Amino acid sequence: MIRVLIVEDSRVEQELLTHILSSDSGIKVVGIASDGNIALAEVERLKPDVITMDITMPNLNGYETTRRIMESTPLPIIIVSCCCHVGNPGNSFDAMEAGAVAIVRKPAGLGHPDYPADAADLIRTVKVMSEIKVVRRWPRIRAKVQLPKLPPVIQGFTPVTNQIIAIGASTGGPAALQKIFSALPKNLSVPVLVVQHMAGGFMKNFVSWLSSTTGFPTHIARQGDVPIPGHAYFAPDDFHMLIGWDKRILLSGDAPENCVRPAVSRLFRSVAETFGAHSVGVLLTGMGRDGADDLKLLRMRGAITIVQDRESSLIFGMPGAAVNIDAADYILAPEDIARFIAQLDCAQERRT
Repeated sequence: MIRVLIVEDSRVEQELLTHILSSDSGIKVVGIASDGNIALAEVERLKPDVITMDITMPNLNGYETTRRIMESTPLPIIIVSCCCHVGNPGNSFDAMEAGAVAIVRKPAGLGHPDYPADAADLIRTVKVMSEIKVVRRWPRIRAKVQLPKLPPVIQGFTPVTNQIIAIGASTGGPAALQKIFSALPKNLSVPVLVVQHMAGGFMKNFVSWLSSTTGFPTHIARQGDVPIPGHAYFAPDDFHMLIGWDKRILLSGDAPENCVRPAVSRLFRSVAETFGAHSVGVLLTGMGRDGADDLKLLRMRGAITIVQDRESSLIFGMPGAAVNIDAADYILAPEDIARFIAQLDCAQERRT
């Protein structure tokens, strides 16, 4: 039985979330907190397995509540938020940076056409996240531990000129991407294409948050865009993103692959076909195996391939699947992925 604490200030939303979660025999709602201060006390008293967290609440908001819980009593926290709420759109993603493991939109009400899908998504997310082993987040006043110096990554071979970087991510991806783009050089000489699995409606806010917190120019891709070096382009909701022979971005409404749209596999496959050895493929944390097989295709075409390591991955599903089929040249933490790419870029600049 998965014990869930609901943190939500709206009584209507409290009742709706309780109804949805209680409809599953494997989930038990053990408490409801109407603000962050109450939630902190209830976490200590009830010892829940999972928390669903609203963002906008009186007294103590969801971001600050998440941060405090993850610094004291770390638990899987799922942000349940309106994707188009008024106010700072970054709050939901700030909470994920603070340690929340997933974000889902607030379910539509009973009788709404979207209700069955929203309810099923919430239940599925609670079940999956209940199995995640979260780690304690140290208080912000704690001095940062210096990372060991990354050994040279281009010894023994001279890579061909890189022209594009393709990244795929799912559950846990927003925090990993935030670390990567924070550390990437802002004068990166190539564009970056990204497929991030995300609940519908959140991508615009996520891209805006990522740009503002990292300083790296990020955009939602549009049909026919010509990717600019030093900029990142994200697949929009419900569209596969590919790169064509003319080096323009293509958006496709074709059927889902690996049960998802956009699919990392579609992006990787198009990059392999268009750029081959002149590319870098990166596969980050996430459930399932989307992207693994086509990361192997990239490697076979001569591209440099990287996966996120097990220790830093929230879920080692996608990167683990790639490791199992020998699709990865390197296995690195997000900060080291950024430093690796920076080293390659510096080497490339010296050769040109």
